[in-house]
Amino acid sequence: MERALSAPGKLFVSGEYAVLWGGVARVAAVAPRTGAYVRRRADARVHVCLEEGTLAGSVTPRGVAWAREVPAGFSFVARTLDEALRAHGRPSPGFDFAVAPSAVGPNGQKLGMGGSACATVLAAEAARYVLEERFDALKLALVSHSLGQGGKGSGGDVAASFAGGVLRYRRYDVAALAEASNGSRLKAALAEAPAVDVWRLPSPRVSLAYAFTGESASTRVLIGQVEARLEEAGRRAFVARSDALGQAIEEGLGGGDFQAFSEAVKAQHALLLELGPLETEAIRRILAMAAAYGCVGKQSGAGGGDGCILFAPDERTRDELCEGLTARGFHTLTLAPEPGVRGEAQLDARLRTWLDALV
Repeated sequence: MERALSAPGKLFVSGEYAVLWGGVARVAAVAPRTGAYVRRRADARVHVCLEEGTLAGSVTPRGVAWAREVPAGFSFVARTLDEALRAHGRPSPGFDFAVAPSAVGPNGQKLGMGGSACATVLAAEAARYVLEERFDALKLALVSHSLGQGGKGSGGDVAASFAGGVLRYRRYDVAALAEASNGSRLKAALAEAPAVDVWRLPSPRVSLAYAFTGESASTRVLIGQVEARLEEAGRRAFVARSDALGQAIEEGLGGGDFQAFSEAVKAQHALLLELGPLETEAIRRILAMAAAYGCVGKQSGAGGGDGCILFAPDERTRDELCEGLTARGFHTLTLAPEPGVRGEAQLDARLRTWLDALV
């Protein structure tokens, strides 16, 4: 039994930070996609192969008994496989699982498009398949990713990689699932838990692009800093304003008055800047260039680096903007909504090579 898989990355369209405090986010699933490959073994061994090496262990009903301390680069995949085996809850054959590296910019920096969430979704779906389970892989990925971040993060990136398209998403409470995992009843809890509040929106009628600043930022650190500065009343007020702007942005994605849509996007970006020094000089330069081309953009995600999601009234204008940004040293991507996690007929040859090299 074997399967090739892929899943998209993500970019936040609106609702960063607000989604952490009960608000609504709009998130786009975007290329480049990340590939993975899983195959069942005849014994009870587990191998996880990444670009940086291999992590081995053995299947147990309480997770994988890893042969060594789990390195940081393997943490999200390892956690997800542990949770999948806990949901399975009984002895099973082992499996080998390989994940291709996340896309990077010209300088080797990660693009800030949700690599850990993508890997988590791939691991959840791969384990569900090879264990021949029917649990909700999205719920499993959400609880695994949250536990891997110490409870930080909204899960919007996980939802986008799983479901695909452009989504309206509200943070999913994984507390009951985490407790059930500790109490050996995760499979039942996954079945009993409420549905994830996620809705796929119509395909945008504006043209999308992404510009990478060349700098990476730690989402976990930034969230901690913002939450330390903003008290409960301030969070509630922020959520109310963000949700109103997010609704305007959602409506503008459907086409119509691009000027009104641009004002909502700029207001959403300005609202994020009220949380602290999240904007870098590179972000300011990108957004100024977008305005000069008759386009609009905002930081996507927690800020402090990574990049900007950009909107243009048509493809020609978007392509001209991307050419201008590229000429000034920014790495750019044109975007279209991508399908969520899926099986693939073609396998990344590197992944089979990694697994075939196992002894």
